[in-house]
Amino acid sequence: MKAVWIIFLGGGLGSVCRYLVNRWVTGIVTSAFPYGTFLVNITGCFLIGFLVFYSAKFGTYSLNWRLFLVTGICGGYTTFSSFSFENVQLISDHQLFTAILYAFGSIVLGFLATYMGILTARSF
Repeated sequence: MKAVWIIFLGGGLGSVCRYLVNRWVTGIVTSAFPYGTFLVNITGCFLIGFLVFYSAKFGTYSLNWRLFLVTGICGGYTTFSSFSFENVQLISDHQLFTAILYAFGSIVLGFLATYMGILTARSF
């Protein structure tokens, strides 16, 4: 039961961070392209790559910290459901090119960001 509370707390913090970053980005950039969710998901991929590799390499995080940081914060911060909804919305709005760009860019840059997180953790 302790693990559930740890994930709950991390997930709440991650969700609040996602909201704040998304709101900040949409306040700066006005576009049909969902830059807020895009930035959140790419930075979340980087963080999860970094945290998982760093903790595996150095053994610095206990299981509880990994649950809090990776499952909780990163899981609450990133959002596949918003990504999916925004793509459906773009297609419904007849913005097929933007939807394809968003989907492809999110997947490719997400993989690259995760890998960059791992490479960054390796450099420590």
